[in-house]
Amino acid sequence: MGRLNADDWARAALEALAEGGLAAVAVEPVAVRLGVSKGSFYWHFPNRQALVEAALRRWEAGTEEIIARLEPVPDPAERMRTLLEWAFGDGRDAAISFRLISEADDPAVGAVVRRVSERRLAFMRAVLEEVGQPPDEAARRALTAYGGYLGLAALARIGAVTESPKGLAEALEELGLRPR
Repeated sequence: MGRLNADDWARAALEALAEGGLAAVAVEPVAVRLGVSKGSFYWHFPNRQALVEAALRRWEAGTEEIIARLEPVPDPAERMRTLLEWAFGDGRDAAISFRLISEADDPAVGAVVRRVSERRLAFMRAVLEEVGQPPDEAARRALTAYGGYLGLAALARIGAVTESPKGLAEALEELGLRPR
């Protein structure tokens, strides 16, 4: 591996967070994950809290990157299908989302989790409205879909779900978006 930068550390911190929660974001284990000494950490961050904040920014930026990739899709139904396929196909983000929501009492974590959740819900609502659903119904369905996403992450955490659900077609149908 070449020279690490702060974003490499933030990404590794997110991986640790997905696996073990906020407590797993500690300098030494993240350094081991990266295959470097913990002294390398101090070139990029003054302390653990700065690493946590960088990881939170990286996670929030990831949401914006996904939305930016989806916005050019001209057909709103295809946009929603793609979003759901990506969301339900990526257990890592669901795990991070669930673990961060579980840590929302931490002021830094709570603020970011609220912003990301509000952004995700707003995007989903807008797409569902564009498909033709009334605003109240679009809001309800977006909340249901996001709640299901987080619920699956919670079930995966306790081992009750070990793979992505096979019922994605049914989930799309419930949202009013028939699969191809």
